[in-house]
Amino acid sequence: MNIEELFQDIADIKARNARVELDKAWETSWTRRLFLAALTYIVAAIWLLMIHDPNSFLKALVPAAGYLLSTLSLPIVRRWWGRKK
Repeated sequence: MNIEELFQDIADIKARNARVELDKAWETSWTRRLFLAALTYIVAAIWLLMIHDPNSFLKALVPAAGYLLSTLSLPIVRRWWGRKK
Protein backbone atom coordinates (compact mmCIF):
# COMPACT_ATOMS: atom_id res chain seq x y z
CA MET A 1 0.00 0.00 0.00
CA ASN A 2 1.30 3.42 -0.83
CA ILE A 3 0.69 6.63 1.09
CA GLU A 4 -2.04 7.81 -1.28
CA GLU A 5 -4.04 4.63 -0.72
CA LEU A 6 -3.69 5.08 3.04
CA PHE A 7 -4.96 8.65 2.79
CA GLN A 8 -7.89 7.43 0.67
CA ASP A 9 -8.69 4.72 3.23
CA ILE A 10 -8.67 7.31 6.01
CA ALA A 11 -10.95 9.59 3.98
CA ASP A 12 -13.32 6.65 3.37
CA ILE A 13 -13.39 5.80 7.08
CA LYS A 14 -14.11 9.44 7.99
CA ALA A 15 -16.94 9.59 5.44
CA ARG A 16 -18.41 6.36 6.82
CA ASN A 17 -18.13 7.65 10.39
CA ALA A 18 -19.96 10.84 9.39
CA ARG A 19 -22.80 8.77 7.88
CA VAL A 20 -23.01 6.58 10.98
CA GLU A 21 -23.13 9.63 13.27
CA LEU A 22 -25.90 11.16 11.15
CA ASP A 23 -27.86 7.90 11.35
CA LYS A 24 -27.45 7.84 15.14
CA ALA A 25 -28.59 11.45 15.40
CA TRP A 26 -31.67 10.68 13.26
CA GLU A 27 -32.61 7.67 15.41
CA THR A 28 -32.76 9.82 18.56
CA SER A 29 -34.07 13.04 17.02
CA TRP A 30 -37.33 14.66 18.06
CA THR A 31 -38.10 15.24 14.38
CA ARG A 32 -38.20 11.47 13.81
CA ARG A 33 -40.18 10.82 17.00
CA LEU A 34 -42.81 13.46 16.24
CA PHE A 35 -43.09 12.40 12.59
CA LEU A 36 -43.70 8.78 13.59
CA ALA A 37 -46.16 9.80 16.29
CA ALA A 38 -48.07 11.93 13.76
CA LEU A 39 -48.06 9.10 11.25
CA THR A 40 -49.31 6.70 13.94
CA TYR A 41 -52.08 9.15 14.82
CA ILE A 42 -53.16 9.54 11.20
CA VAL A 43 -53.24 5.79 10.52
CA ALA A 44 -55.15 5.11 13.76
CA ALA A 45 -57.62 7.92 13.06
CA ILE A 46 -58.27 6.66 9.52
CA TRP A 47 -58.83 3.13 10.80
CA LEU A 48 -61.18 4.31 13.54
CA LEU A 49 -63.12 6.44 11.04
CA MET A 50 -63.39 3.48 8.67
CA ILE A 51 -64.95 1.31 11.37
CA HIS A 52 -67.23 4.19 12.43
CA ASP A 53 -65.89 4.37 15.96
CA PRO A 54 -67.17 7.33 17.97
CA ASN A 55 -64.51 9.85 19.03
CA SER A 56 -62.07 8.54 16.43
CA PHE A 57 -59.76 11.53 16.63
CA LEU A 58 -59.56 11.42 20.41
CA LYS A 59 -59.01 7.66 20.52
CA ALA A 60 -56.29 7.90 17.88
CA LEU A 61 -54.20 9.80 20.42
CA VAL A 62 -53.73 6.63 22.49
CA PRO A 63 -51.30 4.77 20.19
CA ALA A 64 -49.48 7.98 19.26
CA ALA A 65 -49.01 8.94 22.92
CA GLY A 66 -47.96 5.38 23.71
CA TYR A 67 -45.28 5.55 21.04
CA LEU A 68 -43.95 8.86 22.38
CA LEU A 69 -43.91 7.57 25.95
CA SER A 70 -42.03 4.46 24.86
CA THR A 71 -39.34 6.57 23.17
CA LEU A 72 -38.93 8.65 26.32
CA SER A 73 -38.36 5.59 28.48
CA LEU A 74 -35.84 3.92 26.17
CA PRO A 75 -32.81 6.09 27.05
CA ILE A 76 -33.41 5.35 30.74
CA VAL A 77 -33.68 1.62 30.06
CA ARG A 78 -30.58 1.78 27.84
CA ARG A 79 -28.50 3.38 30.60
CA TRP A 80 -29.74 0.82 33.13
CA TRP A 81 -28.95 -2.01 30.72
CA GLY A 82 -25.47 -0.57 30.07
CA ARG A 83 -24.68 -0.49 33.78
CA LYS A 84 -25.73 -4.12 34.15
CA LYS A 85 -23.48 -5.22 31.28
